[in-house]
Amino acid sequence: MTHARQVIIIGSGPAGLTAALYASRANLSPLVIEGIEAGGQLMLTTMVENWPGFRDGIMGPDLMTELRAQALRFGAEIVQGDVASIDLSERPFRLRVGDDTYTADALILATGASARWLELGVDRQLSGRGVSTCATCDGFFFRGRRVAVVGGGDTALEEAIYLSKLASDVVLVHRRAELRGSKVMQDKVKALPNIRFVWNAEVVGINDVAKGEVTSMVLRDTLSGATTEEPIDGIFIAIGHTPNTRLVQGQVDLLDNGYIRTHHGSRTSVPGVFAAGDVQDHVYRQAVTAAGSGCMAAIDAERFLSGTGH
Repeated sequence: MTHARQVIIIGSGPAGLTAALYASRANLSPLVIEGIEAGGQLMLTTMVENWPGFRDGIMGPDLMTELRAQALRFGAEIVQGDVASIDLSERPFRLRVGDDTYTADALILATGASARWLELGVDRQLSGRGVSTCATCDGFFFRGRRVAVVGGGDTALEEAIYLSKLASDVVLVHRRAELRGSKVMQDKVKALPNIRFVWNAEVVGINDVAKGEVTSMVLRDTLSGATTEEPIDGIFIAIGHTPNTRLVQGQVDLLDNGYIRTHHGSRTSVPGVFAAGDVQDHVYRQAVTAAGSGCMAAIDAERFLSGTGH
C-alpha cells in the first residue's frame, strides 16, 4: 500500500518531534516514522537538568513522552517502524517501511547519531548509572568525584577539560602512547593539574552491575596484556559518534566525517530534503540545539512547499 504525505520526518528524538510540532502547526499534517528504538538518545538518559523550563530537571524518557504527546496534540501522525530504503532520485520522494510505501513532497531527516560504545555489554547496562557518552549532559552528577574519560581525540579532550571543572580527579585512558587530538587541545589538557593520563591501556571491564553503579574499571595494558583494577565513580566514553546516514549515502552530500552537509539553515544538497539534529551536527550535540534545528527544518520545509505550490 502507498501512502502520500506532504511532509515525512524520519526520527523521533528532540529534532524530529520538534519538527513534527512546528509542521503540524503549519497545517502540513506531518508523518513521523519514529523507528523501533523511539525517542533518541534521551531515552537512555536519567535526569536531564539542562533542558530550559525544568528548574528541578526532568527524566529523559519523561521529556520525550511529553514532546511526543505535544506533537500528537497538534495533529502529527506517528508510526513505529524502521525505514528500509529511501529513493530521492525523483519527487515525490519514496520511502519503504515494512510492507508499506510512503511518498513525501518534503522530507526531514532527523535520524541522529549513535555514540560508539566499548561494546563490553556492561557499559550499556550501566548507561545512566555511572557510564555516559556526554559530559555536558551528565558531568554535573559527578561533582567532587573521580571519573574516567576513554579516548584520545578532540572529543575526549574536550570532555576531560569540561569534567576537570566538576570532578575531583579525571583519569584519561588512551590505548596508545600519544593523543590524537589537536595540539592546542593537548596543551590545555596537560596543563590541568587534576587530569591524569593512563597510556597504552583499554577498558576491558566495568564494575558493578549487581550494585547498579560504577565502582571501578578494569584496565588492560595493550603492550604487556596485564590487567589492573582502578576505583572510579563514573566513566565517560568519548570514542566518537556515528551519524545515522546509511539510508541516504550517495544521495545527499555528506561531510568528510559522514554527517549530512546543510546550508542556509537545514537545507541539504537535494531540494526538498532537510536535515536536523545530530545527523548534521557534530559540534554541539545537545538536545536543545537538536530541537532548535528541528524547528528550522519544519519552517524551511513549509517555505519550500509554499514556493513549489504544494
